[in-house]
Amino acid sequence: MDNKDNNGVLSQADYSSATALSTAANFIMNAAEPFTHTYRTYVRLRENGGLTLKFWHSNHVDSTWDLGQEASGSEPGGEWVIEAAYIADGGLVPDGSVTPGTQIPVTFGGQGSRQVASGECFWSDEAELELPEGHYLAFTWTIRTLAAGKSFPYNVEGMLVSGFDAPGNLAGSETAEKFSESDKLLVAPSYIGYKKQAAKKLVFLGDSITQGVRTEKDAYSYWAARIAEGLGTEYGLWNIGSGWGRAYDVAGDGPWLNKAKQGDEILMVLGVNDLDIGKRTAEELLGDLAGIISKIKESNPAAKIILSTVPPFNFAEERETYWRTVNAAIRSNPPAGVDRVFDIAAVLSEPAPEEHRIRPEYMSNEFDPHPNGHAGKAVADAFLAWYRQPE
Repeated sequence: MDNKDNNGVLSQADYSSATALSTAANFIMNAAEPFTHTYRTYVRLRENGGLTLKFWHSNHVDSTWDLGQEASGSEPGGEWVIEAAYIADGGLVPDGSVTPGTQIPVTFGGQGSRQVASGECFWSDEAELELPEGHYLAFTWTIRTLAAGKSFPYNVEGMLVSGFDAPGNLAGSETAEKFSESDKLLVAPSYIGYKKQAAKKLVFLGDSITQGVRTEKDAYSYWAARIAEGLGTEYGLWNIGSGWGRAYDVAGDGPWLNKAKQGDEILMVLGVNDLDIGKRTAEELLGDLAGIISKIKESNPAAKIILSTVPPFNFAEERETYWRTVNAAIRSNPPAGVDRVFDIAAVLSEPAPEEHRIRPEYMSNEFDPHPNGHAGKAVADAFLAWYRQPE
């Protein structure tokens, strides 16, 4: 198995993704001067109880934000320092505090701090935590930047989980004092793993629709999370959906694709942003999808590829024509290497001839065609029924 950074998620085969939350990075911190800041994120794990956790981080931007003026796919992060990191019982309500006495240091090679090199990938040591049923994991770390300008990658989309941040080194603080609720600032490890032998490891590769953007915070109502729940914990599921991501970001064979290569099975739901902000033609998009599949199969011939149709996004005119062309090709003549095709568009679309439009009841609001939690349930139900059928 090719693993470009030699320090990927596969190097810890006895670990599985502990959450359906995506922590893929689509932005990079860019400050006028060096700073020290603390970030606390509340995550619902797929299992609770006695846990052995381990964290992996990729110091890269995964996908391009907007047109790449601020952050572009595969861009390496700068140099920065983890001053301290902790896991803790975040309680039943994510309010900025942690349950007193439950913080456990997260170490790196036995050290409580770590300097991160530009473009580096690295693992934490194991950390053990008892997390009562229904309680959130709180992950807190203090990051110190070493210079003005670009430093660490993060996700700038609307928050899907509760997060809090504060100036200074407050990683060891149990209270919410000095913390403010974070907005469009998910600063978290790239992979939150727990010791678990999964029968099969699935990777969901997509854009904001896979990430779950615009669904209710802390509700895990987007379809990737609902599918994870429906499959059960014998299946590992790593959601690497990234807002504004596009197929040509992945096709560049950088850190984002390297994440996808870690799966036994990869579900690809890409194309909306390629056709929209990326202004790709149908031929260009199909070429990028074929390239991604070829690179995954070259890295791991045993990997199974599920290619999804492109979700409806209320495209018009030329973009609608390209959308129809791409989906017709995916349904009837998918790229070489595709093992199965999942038709997400058929679930979300209006009846013909308006199938390029998402059903109004599935829209986040009357102006936003991002699928809501209701759509998440419809897609998950359809996927689970389809996935369990014999191939």
